Amino acid sequence: GISHVLTLVLQELSLLCKRDVNGGMLYDLLRSRWLQALLKIYECLQHYLGKRPVPVMLQARALTREVVELLREAPQSGEIKELRRLLRAPHLKAALLSAHDTVAQKDFEPTLPPLPDNIPENEEAMRIVCLVKNNQPLGATIKRHEITGDITVARVIHGGLADRSGLLYAGDKLVEVNGVPVEGLEPEQVINIL
Repeated sequence: GISHVLTLVLQELSLLCKRDVNGGMLYDLLRSRWLQALLKIYECLQHYLGKRPVPVMLQARALTREVVELLREAPQSGEIKELRRLLRAPHLKAALLSAHDTVAQKDFEPTLPPLPDNIPENEEAMRIVCLVKNNQPLGATIKRHEITGDITVARVIHGGLADRSGLLYAGDKLVEVNGVPVEGLEPEQVINIL
């Protein structure tokens, strides 16, 4: 981080002061662009942390919908039509405002699907696991059990997503994937769902 780099710079300055009696090297170092840029970044970060910024509102999307409804009832000038078009644009609603509300509410964790209705009474009999892949391979292989025909986790690859999550283990039986029951499916079909 910045503090670590600054510590290294200060150590370097200390060494230079001991070696350079005339101060020429120290002068050149203090005038160097990279050091001045680093100190400028540090100053900006300190200023930012001191302000402790908070979002102006938590639900920008709701406010946008309200503004669009108010504009619909207002006299339709060219400016109002243009503003309505901008506020209803998909990239503004779905991307910018959605990202704003997520950050403002600090809602960064994935949401779990609702519990199935047919969960056995023994709560240890089934686990609901939520893995966010983000285009990463799952890092687990599956197979069909020779006797029961169940789809099970054959092995969890070390260092993969499943291994890092600590949620899947070799021998686990797959009951449902992304809301799709896997009973009766071939392993290849389950892989496509995964």
